[in-house]
Amino acid sequence: MLHILAKRLNVRSMWHGLVLLTLALLVGACAKQDEVISLAGNTMGTTYHIKLVKSPKLPDVQLLQAEIDIALEAVNDQMSTYRPNSELSRFNAMPLSQTVEVSPDTITVLKEGLRLNQLTQGALDVTLGPIVNLWGFGPDKRPTKIPTDEMILEAKAKTGIKYVAIEGQKLNKRIPELYIDLSSVAKGFGVDKIAALLDKYQVTGYMVEIGGELRVKGVKPENQPWRVAVEQPSIDERKVQQIIAPGDMAMATSGDYRNYYEGEGRRYSHLIDPRTGYPINHKLASATVMHPSAMTADGLATAMMVMGTEASLALAERENLAIMLIEKQDDGFKVFYSDPFKSYIDAKQ
Repeated sequence: MLHILAKRLNVRSMWHGLVLLTLALLVGACAKQDEVISLAGNTMGTTYHIKLVKSPKLPDVQLLQAEIDIALEAVNDQMSTYRPNSELSRFNAMPLSQTVEVSPDTITVLKEGLRLNQLTQGALDVTLGPIVNLWGFGPDKRPTKIPTDEMILEAKAKTGIKYVAIEGQKLNKRIPELYIDLSSVAKGFGVDKIAALLDKYQVTGYMVEIGGELRVKGVKPENQPWRVAVEQPSIDERKVQQIIAPGDMAMATSGDYRNYYEGEGRRYSHLIDPRTGYPINHKLASATVMHPSAMTADGLATAMMVMGTEASLALAERENLAIMLIEKQDDGFKVFYSDPFKSYIDAKQ
């Protein structure tokens, strides 16, 4: 029998990545809050929160929120694996002999997923869907027993980015069972989409957050920086591990400590290693990535949770990435920083 952790996130949400960032919007001075607009809503199976400095170019607040909701709804219609008529669902369901035309946005996100697959040596794989579903962390129902080695090999045979073909805005597949899931990068893309919308209105300062992935620009009134808090990876309490001042950057965190189930005396994470077909099993509990693109940060954070501490630090050194890793150890937590990340640590915490 499988025992499901009561506190795990709803894995039937389109975006089953963890929400590990707690917005620390009240950290530091909160002067002139009448000059800051706050918006919130639901999207992608989670919530969004936006704070922005007022700008004379902005439309009425209700019109702005409607525009934001329409933009995010479009991303759902393009890339949700839970909507049967989304672009991605139509690709996943189509037979081998057909092609499907998709939006430029879907092509952008898919290409980034394929690029990150190469960069991380296969740790991120947007075709992993059959294996994710087999383990019960996708749209399919949770299995009643742990998958066997044979079942995993069979599912792995249905995966692989080499089976994806992109021709302009058309997609086709080279094996009939190919299933693409962009949830590891699409939530970050949604953040970038809203950031671009605010840039269109010449907003000088904002923080956009969707389900824990965020992007920041400029400062708050009276030149106060935006600050966010990264949670300590614990299921027992919500405690801040580190206060970050992102500046003009995006930030994403991934972890496995709230989304798992237990069976046959073992703990099974929702994070699957595409190279083995099995859930991760190492000490890394949380990975935070800073990057100009929230989409890229989102994908890298997921990949690093698969890669583990040593390989992630090596990748960060090669690519000059700003990352923070938190390992669970017998006596608590150990934090690792790449050199570029250190400049974002808030000195006032």
